[in-house]
Amino acid sequence: LTASQKAYLFGLITVVLWSTIATALKLTLRHIDQYQMLFVATLTSTLFLGTVLAFQRRLIDTLRGLGEYWRLSLAQGVLNPLVYYLILFSAYDLLPAQVAQPINYTWAITLMLLSVLILKQRPTRADYISAMICYSGVLVISLQGGSGGFSIANPVGVALALLSTIIWALYWILNMRDQRDSLVTLFSGFLFSLPLVILGTVLLSSIEALPFEGIVGGVYIGLFEMGVGF
Repeated sequence: LTASQKAYLFGLITVVLWSTIATALKLTLRHIDQYQMLFVATLTSTLFLGTVLAFQRRLIDTLRGLGEYWRLSLAQGVLNPLVYYLILFSAYDLLPAQVAQPINYTWAITLMLLSVLILKQRPTRADYISAMICYSGVLVISLQGGSGGFSIANPVGVALALLSTIIWALYWILNMRDQRDSLVTLFSGFLFSLPLVILGTVLLSSIEALPFEGIVGGVYIGLFEMGVGF
């Protein structure tokens, strides 16, 4: 396979993995809250990414390089997974999965718009038309097909889902400043975020006696939404 063919293959596999996450999130939220889910998922993804680096015999070098990149890694970890997934999980807690997921998937359009503002990139007319069509779809989804007037079923949930797209886009713009290997970047960010996630969970929820179903769901999300998917 060529590099381009591999990229498409990995992209399609990721879409398949991520297509299961909306259901997994809603099922897991029946047993644990968003803070506990973030804790389990972040811990799982950190361990997975670290294991891959260890298997590639790059873990020690990655840990040694944290001192040089700790500020960037901390900023990346605060954006993703800490802030991004906490907002996204809260949106899923308020919205039906079929509403939250497609709104969140507009992050690519948000990335394009923020690139115009921050990176001074020049989008084409087709980009603007695509953005208008995309956000028109967001409006239809937010109304959930209602015909009884202009009323969004859960404005807070929709706002959180849209906010998650901004955080996600900012995360990838920040990553453009990072010259390290992508796997190293991901692991470093997750490693720096883990203590903050644990602290937030302890203060806002609890990490004691989590139900088995919640742990299984959190591990699944940590592996297939975060670790393997990334």
